[in-house]
Amino acid sequence: MRILSGIQPSGVPHIGNYFGMMLPAIELQEQGEAYLFIADYHSLTTSPDPELLRQRVMDVALDFMACGLDPVKTVFFRQSDVPQVTELTWMLSCQTTVGLLERAHSYKDKLAKGFVPNNALFSYPVLMAADILIYQSNLVPVGKDQKQHLEMTRDIAMRFNRIYGDVFAIPEVQIKENVAVVPGIDGQKMSKSYANTIPISDGKKAIRKKIMSIVTDCKELEEPKEPEGCNVIKLYKLFATETQMNDIYAKYRGGNYGYGHAKQELFELLWEYFAPFREKREALAANLDYVNQVLADGGAKAREQAELTMGKVRRAVGLR
Repeated sequence: MRILSGIQPSGVPHIGNYFGMMLPAIELQEQGEAYLFIADYHSLTTSPDPELLRQRVMDVALDFMACGLDPVKTVFFRQSDVPQVTELTWMLSCQTTVGLLERAHSYKDKLAKGFVPNNALFSYPVLMAADILIYQSNLVPVGKDQKQHLEMTRDIAMRFNRIYGDVFAIPEVQIKENVAVVPGIDGQKMSKSYANTIPISDGKKAIRKKIMSIVTDCKELEEPKEPEGCNVIKLYKLFATETQMNDIYAKYRGGNYGYGHAKQELFELLWEYFAPFREKREALAANLDYVNQVLADGGAKAREQAELTMGKVRRAVGLR
């Protein structure tokens, strides 16, 4: 079974990215033949600064490898190292109706928020379909917000197959129901869009400052506090053992325990949890030749599979 996943290099990864996407993606390498790509083509829809984009791509690579990605088990590569993807995007575009793209929730949301859409943003689902279909992917785990895009991929593939024969595997969609929704420091879902993130690869002072700014209610130190619904506790649960959870619940309800104390305990747990990650990331950052080689090797494997698929596509549509 071939499993595909991708991530956009949209900024410094935070703990919401880690628990929501990175950790589940790394776990895929134990479940089948895993392909994981850094979606740098997709990031171009917002025209990022070129140097910043290159740095973000490297940051994603460092973070994934530091968090446990095994390049022996996972084909790990840059999307742009597989030019066949853009060729397939054109082929699929020729069989994708405008009406289908206009129904995309994400596109309509962007319009509602006042975005001036470019063609790339409008046709984003076709490039996403090419990413999936070119590797003959069998399973694509996604969050609920991407479910429609995967359904569109299936529609595009089935339409192409009806016209040209059995060219593409039809991917199954796996909705990641149990993925943790990590709250940001303001209580909303942690997102770079809300500027409420806690990065996983920042300095000790910077991370502690972020944690100390988590929004809580205004109860005084001596007052008992209700842990359920507290933003600090929601984050604490991600790192704590059952014993530690019972202990902090008792402290909350017993009084004479302030939110500052709870935030300090959260910081200590988080800092300890990511200690092996920081150590490995530092070693990788000192050996970028190795990281680039991993990406290059992954790109070569991905191109090999992509070219096999494109051979079938070109023959099917009547090209050379």
